[in-house]
Amino acid sequence: MHVPTTAIRPQLDIRAQAPVPTKHGVFQMLVFHFGGTTSPDQGLSPDHVALVMGDVRGRSDVTLRVHSECLTSEVFGSLKCDCREQLEAAQAEIGRRGLGVVLYLRQEGRGIGLANKIRAYQLQAFGHDTVDANRILGLPDDARGYEPAAAMIEHLGIESIRLLTNNPDKVEALRALGVRIASRSAAIVPANPFSAPYLEAKRLRMGHVIPSLRDGEGAAVGDAE
Repeated sequence: MHVPTTAIRPQLDIRAQAPVPTKHGVFQMLVFHFGGTTSPDQGLSPDHVALVMGDVRGRSDVTLRVHSECLTSEVFGSLKCDCREQLEAAQAEIGRRGLGVVLYLRQEGRGIGLANKIRAYQLQAFGHDTVDANRILGLPDDARGYEPAAAMIEHLGIESIRLLTNNPDKVEALRALGVRIASRSAAIVPANPFSAPYLEAKRLRMGHVIPSLRDGEGAAVGDAE
């Protein structure tokens, strides 16, 4: 007997909801608790956030970014990655369109947690790239799961999405969870001297679809196949 994916997903509960004004416009912030993602040993939270602009229920091709938490960049201003810029670019894109969603998943350090992320940073300071640093620590290259994102998209009643990402694995993971992705759009922001090695590692070793930094390329969020 076929069991729909929705019937076997962990419970998704709304903890709180309120309008939040930002420099990119007013978003409805919904805080969700997802029963299957708690990982206290790594400090990962089961509470995730949807920032929603406009009425997305029943809509197709909704601009949406699935963004994983990055405390180091988004709070403390670390220049080692492009996470804060990607988040802000997604909010700006949605603000321009007047409709869209940012799903903020509490998966620090590609799902390995803050302490392990900083341990990996220390190894990177000795010349290892982000992939090798994780492997030296006995950790996966990418430990993230997208079940909370799929559940939130379902709860919001979105028919299909235009996904803002450079990561083909994210596309395939969401599709495997039943999310209809009408198109993918790039989420490219300019590199800096500290983030360039990280972005090159993601391009060369993790298959992210971003320009080679050797060519000096870089752009704002825009359409891609």
